[in-house]
Amino acid sequence: MPAAWGLAAALLVFAADQASKLWVLAARPDLPVEVLPFFNVVLVWNRGVSFGMFGSAGPLLLAALAGAVAAVLVVWMLRSRRRFEALALGAVAGGAAGNILDRLTRGAVVDFLDFHIAGWHWYAFNLADSAITVGVAMLLFDAVFTRGRRTGETGGGKERTR
Repeated sequence: MPAAWGLAAALLVFAADQASKLWVLAARPDLPVEVLPFFNVVLVWNRGVSFGMFGSAGPLLLAALAGAVAAVLVVWMLRSRRRFEALALGAVAGGAAGNILDRLTRGAVVDFLDFHIAGWHWYAFNLADSAITVGVAMLLFDAVFTRGRRTGETGGGKERTR
């Protein structure tokens, strides 16, 4: 049952995300910490969405919008007949749920992964963001590389023969 795999992925992502954020908040006095020459653990309160955009919209509005998108993804996941697709949707939904909980309980998302090179720092992010990115990449891969194999389409309206 693919939906069970997707739900398991969502729960695993959500739990890992929340545990990592609790760890970072407990370590707050010691942050930032250089872990590797190109990676630090920091504490950043992201009041917006990706890259801090729409930070003035407020946490409740952003949580409601993310919740609506997550609900659609969960319905899609529950209807999926393929494990890979359900896993991808579960990763996205679990990550979204982790960030939604942050917005509702803390008013902002806890970001803490800071990669940098030659003095240039990428935006800080968290495990939920990573799961969302990987899940979307899986969906794109699935759409581009496996769609024809799933549906029997080869393009141009011709049926694929075996």
